[in-house]
Amino acid sequence: MRKDIIYGIRPVIEAAEAGREIEKVFLRNGLRGPGAQALINILRQRGVPFQFVPVEKLNRISRISHQGVIAMISAITWQDISQIIPGIFERGESPLILVLDGITDVRNFGAIARTAECTGVHAIVIPSKGSAMTGPDAIKTSAGALNTIPVCRTSSLPATVKFLRDSGLKIVAATEKAENIYHEADLKGPAALVMGSEEKGISPQLTGQADLRVKIPVFGSIGSLNVSAAASVLIYEIIRQRSS
Repeated sequence: MRKDIIYGIRPVIEAAEAGREIEKVFLRNGLRGPGAQALINILRQRGVPFQFVPVEKLNRISRISHQGVIAMISAITWQDISQIIPGIFERGESPLILVLDGITDVRNFGAIARTAECTGVHAIVIPSKGSAMTGPDAIKTSAGALNTIPVCRTSSLPATVKFLRDSGLKIVAATEKAENIYHEADLKGPAALVMGSEEKGISPQLTGQADLRVKIPVFGSIGSLNVSAAASVLIYEIIRQRSS
């Protein structure tokens, strides 16, 4: 039996009530009844993402009797960004936070986390829904960085970005539509770097909250860099400016 998943309505309810770090819960389409409703209620209360899927998907995950419910257990412990920021300032450091909007590829997520840990990024913020799974594959790709760097999950990226801005951080959005070339922009001081997916980019809500929009020029025939490569370029530029 796999250790990273929990099967059945009652075991998943008990795991949620016990505060286990649940990544996501898959529910069989059409699942009904008092037990199923109780499960859904506690998942909503705890802010745990859940999704209704065909039974075939559940069977692909496991042939064990799952009662139409499978919970994926996170390999990391989530942290609260609102508790992290004050501590950074109290230590006399300048916060550098990485906000990932819709990064769903596990390898990209792991590679970004590895760069973030190596460069001293204080924390990574991801949305509860629409983000890569933080399972063993992500841990492996990150070379263990996800076991070290704080990762914060939020039900509302716009609200969290507003909190960061209100806390004195400059919101820097990486977008190919920006007018500012990244190395010509002022990236010094407390900052939150927002990176979006290669397919959709940063959501308009987050772009609208940005204090500064920057782009990395591309000179070849391919339109953009891989998001993990772009994150590396921008994080190292921030570090370069801070140390100059």
